[in-house]
Amino acid sequence: MNKIKPWLSAMRLRTLPLSVSGIILGSCFAYYNGRFNPWIFGFAMLTTISLQILSNLANDYGDGVRGTDNDERLGPKRAIQSGAISPDEMMDGIKLNIILVIIFTMALIWNAFDPSSLLYILLFLFLGGLSVYAALNYTMGNSPYGYRALGDVFVFVFFGLLSTMGSYFLYLHTLDHVVVLPAIAIGFLSVGVLNLNNMRDIDSDTNAGKITLAIKLGRAGAKRYHYALIVGAMLITILFSLLYYVEPYNFLYLIAFLPLCIHVLKIKKAKTAQDFDSQLKVLALSTFLMAILLGVGYILY
Repeated sequence: MNKIKPWLSAMRLRTLPLSVSGIILGSCFAYYNGRFNPWIFGFAMLTTISLQILSNLANDYGDGVRGTDNDERLGPKRAIQSGAISPDEMMDGIKLNIILVIIFTMALIWNAFDPSSLLYILLFLFLGGLSVYAALNYTMGNSPYGYRALGDVFVFVFFGLLSTMGSYFLYLHTLDHVVVLPAIAIGFLSVGVLNLNNMRDIDSDTNAGKITLAIKLGRAGAKRYHYALIVGAMLITILFSLLYYVEPYNFLYLIAFLPLCIHVLKIKKAKTAQDFDSQLKVLALSTFLMAILLGVGYILY
């Protein structure tokens, strides 16, 4: 029982709403096109959540054993950093989580495709393996991509494009231009969360030898990059709703623009690590809200 709280903390449950934003959006558009399947939705959610937890545990392990998580870092103490969970215990948790990812991925593929769709089955098995690789190698391994300023690219691809377009494909077995712009918007906002995290940790990461895009850009450049991501996501979403307008409900997502605009103003004034840390939850939940409202706006009629 004493280990439950540290494990829940290591799983970083507050990151889960952001991780499923693309799944929800892709599923809503599939529903709009008359091809929603609750089993696909359920296993897609479970697969994505287990992958996100795997990534969080792997990040705790990778940063913990490298010493990147130290007293200079702001935010909740990681499990290995605090000593609540040993590296060996964390590795056991990672292995168990990989097994769960495999089980959920197989169940998802089973419900999405029939045996004759061998090419699609192989494709999603490959994407599942690639997702596990990406989750593990952000901070683990001999050359983690999170330490080489490549995290933004991976987050955009996996949280934006693959999550939204991939989930849509699971239902309809085809790609559709209708989900491209929403996938890009969710990808931009997800990268914004990572950039916010990196701006918060810019000093501690520099001292630990971790190179992020925020460090390469510098504080002023990272802020300009952040504005481009958030404002770009909003403009892309507006463009999408204009190009694919059906009814006024399509603009329901504008409600989420209010916290996003306030967020941008807060970041403009942000100076300390605490200022950036306080906005992480705001941006993550705003992204989740926008995904729900954008999707629901197309299935209400």
